[in-house]
Amino acid sequence: MTTDILQPRNVILAGMPAIGLATAGDWTGILWGLLAGVCAGLVPAGYISWHLKRGAWADRHVADRTKRAPIFFVILSSIGTGTLIMVLADAPAGILASMLALWLMTVGLLAVNTAWKISVDAAVASAVVALLAAAHSPWWLLAYGLVAAVCWSRVALSYHTPAQTLAGTALGATTASALLFL
Repeated sequence: MTTDILQPRNVILAGMPAIGLATAGDWTGILWGLLAGVCAGLVPAGYISWHLKRGAWADRHVADRTKRAPIFFVILSSIGTGTLIMVLADAPAGILASMLALWLMTVGLLAVNTAWKISVDAAVASAVVALLAAAHSPWWLLAYGLVAAVCWSRVALSYHTPAQTLAGTALGATTASALLFL
């Protein structure tokens, strides 16, 4: 199903090495992208899995938005740590800008989530597509068809309303477009 393939961690793990490759200009960018994928995708997914195994949450979607804040703080900390490692190791500016975009998106998700449920899945998918378009080519914008599939699945599964998925999509695209100005 769309939600399994296009989970945020999978989208980030697939997209960030490609962004790293484009921004570094050589194979080392893949490694920077993998580090970004671990920090922005695997660490948060691992945190959610840990809570699921403990029985603290019913599913990976954490439908109760009041329980989502700790996830956002873990994501912010993990992306921040990864970014610090990248700065200390002299990573390419483009992958650093991508990490900053993901960090800003997470701040936005946290802020909106305090008052209203927003689709993290849609935000992540949109951000990765926008980052790929900025780093590689505007042709990547055609991948917004996949973002639409993510939005559709979130609504079809009754996890979000159309407005919540559109808001997530807009937030992801807006924060990712910061890469164009750095």
